Amino acid sequence: MAVKMASDGLWQGENPLDFALPLLAVQIAVVLVITQGLAFALKPLRQPRVIAEILGGILLGPSALGRLGPFRRTIFPEWSTPALDTVSGLGLLLFLFLVGLELDFRAVRRVGPRSVAIAAAGIVPPLLAAAGIVPLLDLAIPAPRQASYLSLCVFLGAALSVTALPVLACILKELGLLGVPFGETAMAAAAVNDVFAWTLLALALAVSGGGREPKGPPLAPVYILSSGAVFMAFTFFALRPLMARLARRTGPCSSDSNLTCSCAVACALLAGAVTDAIGVHPVFGAFVFGLAMPREEGFAERIGEKVAPLVSGLMLPLYFATSGLHTNVDNVQGVAAWGMVALVVAVAVVGKFAGTFAVAVAGTGMARREAAALGVAMSAKGLVELIVLNIGKEKKVLDDTTFAIFVIMALTTTVIATPLMTALYRHQSTATTPEVDGMELKGGDACPA
Repeated sequence: MAVKMASDGLWQGENPLDFALPLLAVQIAVVLVITQGLAFALKPLRQPRVIAEILGGILLGPSALGRLGPFRRTIFPEWSTPALDTVSGLGLLLFLFLVGLELDFRAVRRVGPRSVAIAAAGIVPPLLAAAGIVPLLDLAIPAPRQASYLSLCVFLGAALSVTALPVLACILKELGLLGVPFGETAMAAAAVNDVFAWTLLALALAVSGGGREPKGPPLAPVYILSSGAVFMAFTFFALRPLMARLARRTGPCSSDSNLTCSCAVACALLAGAVTDAIGVHPVFGAFVFGLAMPREEGFAERIGEKVAPLVSGLMLPLYFATSGLHTNVDNVQGVAAWGMVALVVAVAVVGKFAGTFAVAVAGTGMARREAAALGVAMSAKGLVELIVLNIGKEKKVLDDTTFAIFVIMALTTTVIATPLMTALYRHQSTATTPEVDGMELKGGDACPA
């Protein structure tokens, strides 16, 4: 059924909420009011804003207010879902572009092999544990599975091993650790971890064919991975030099900065369209293009400053709220399912903590207290985990119950990260937070995710 953009008004007998644009405006307003109210309520607990955004979505979704038929049919009718998902998906794509812009691997080079060793130690145990979790999921959730065993193992491995870089940056900044060697090591390890997790996720999607029956030739996964490699090479070795030349020409005080920003955003959107055509999710294209943007003359920073307010203030909260809207906690029923929740949380926390702690102490000589804090910090999932989970659900790799289990895990690991880190560093001075090249958390004192 075709839906008109706008109504002719109440005076002519039409309900504006039966039309796409006024309904979308009301939905966005409701989401922002609920999530910002929860963020204000959770502020004394020093929780990342993404917690409020996810909880707001769950509150509006089928787990709470969505149970009320009149509310669901009036504010979030089923026919409005595609428009809401499209707008929030666009926000996600632009956010991943910003993440790529702010990831500067000069910090990784400064820290050296330590960051790679710590990242690997936090990735390998959860990745191996995923192979054992999949059969247990089949026992706890007897519903038929669309994805293959291999693709689900790789996908859940990525979900369990990922670290939320923005959440980590926010915690370190609040504790005054962002500019000290510990903070540099943590941020560099998290950067390596996230790049590996995105690569793993791309591999999982290529192998799984999106959780559906293969439509193309048997070698389609090879073609997808090869095309993705060509795209990355073209972006870094052809587009990056052109963008660097543009950065030198415009300079930090150029009057063409708005035009430059518009071109960069357009290229990020086109990069997303290209990776979607390849067979990988559009966010990969935007992320890779953000990584390839030159850092000379403050070029990447200027673009980020222009794009970030709209994305973090409006579009990203909408994305995480829609994640909550798609989460039905009632799907997790019975002792077996809740036992899987406990197991997944334990694997996500203990696997990351144990591997990170062991390598940090034995391999780098870090003090035990700092190594424990690093293990806790690397266990935070936050927004990156939610992005991984939503891609999995969208591509039919995760069913509704598995999605709900991992959303609960993401919330739990993110909620406990801040108080545990605060307890470990309760005697540390937080009066001054030095800036770190390429790793400064932008956007004021509000944790963006």
